[in-house]
Amino acid sequence: MKISIVLCWALAAWLPAAWAAGDPAASRQAFGDVARVLQSPRCLNCHTVTDFPRQGDDRHPHQQMIKRGPADMGHPSLMCLACHQTANSADGGVPGAPNWHLAPLSMGWEGLSAGQMCRRLVDKSRNGNRDVAALVTHMTADPLVQWAWHPGGRRTLPPLSQNDFHDAVRRWADTGAYCPK
Repeated sequence: MKISIVLCWALAAWLPAAWAAGDPAASRQAFGDVARVLQSPRCLNCHTVTDFPRQGDDRHPHQQMIKRGPADMGHPSLMCLACHQTANSADGGVPGAPNWHLAPLSMGWEGLSAGQMCRRLVDKSRNGNRDVAALVTHMTADPLVQWAWHPGGRRTLPPLSQNDFHDAVRRWADTGAYCPK
């Protein structure tokens, strides 16, 4: 009887850990959808590995020869916020969102496969010390990230709708935040 009780308690303690392990296949599939967005120009133009932002669907170097600068917000003589305000310009020509800036070089994704990008994304030493929950919040609530679906002008939207992207990010996290190989 005591052995049965001990086994039941051990099983009860093990099951939540097993469930928390997630579903690697579903998680990797969900990240495939996330990666489609993260690899689009709306994300890659600012998640660059260069000393300058890119712009446009062709990802050409930013006009006006803008440089990254020491705080990823442009050179002190021409900061991003000099042109990029907290909202798109009335004509949509100059995009804007709160806290407009480049992603740090540690979060540059150019040339990375979906798996490499995912591993960089979850690496707290490279992602601003964010755990998976904080990454979900960043990708589903940060106004600068959400700008991608409201870019103004004639900019192409990401390949998933905003809601579908949010769902994919949450599915990826909820199933264990596994990365493709």
